[in-house]
Amino acid sequence: MKKILFAFSMVAMLSSCDDASSKINNSSNDGENTPSTELVQNQAAPEFSFNEVFHNFGDVAEGEVVTHIFEFTNSGQAPLVITNAQGSCGCTVPEWPRTPIAPGESGTIKVSFNSQNRSGRQDKTVTLSANTVPNTKVLKITSNVIPAAPAAE
Repeated sequence: MKKILFAFSMVAMLSSCDDASSKINNSSNDGENTPSTELVQNQAAPEFSFNEVFHNFGDVAEGEVVTHIFEFTNSGQAPLVITNAQGSCGCTVPEWPRTPIAPGESGTIKVSFNSQNRSGRQDKTVTLSANTVPNTKVLKITSNVIPAAPAAE
């Protein structure tokens, strides 16, 4: 009797699995309720348009603090809000607008690089976090720091 009940339950389970899988296959073929794998971008999203995203300071004397201003425009359809700007190290300090930038308006990101205790080629970044798609933008700076002459004793 146990063998008959076991066989009956296995047949019922297999037929229910087949039924469920056919429903899944049928629903994915109808095209109506199938999630799209394409990235849907919000047409009303703000958008960064930078004049440049890279700046080369060239040769810099060790200990010198140099700055560069990156200019951008909000070329999107909604106010652009920069929530954070982070330098790749403590020697790279960004300043950014704390108020929303309206569509069509411009703003600036001021980046200061302190070359104290640095020498040779320096490649640094500033990562901006904003309500854009994608939500980060990276600005890059580089320089060649010329070491200070050793103090005469």
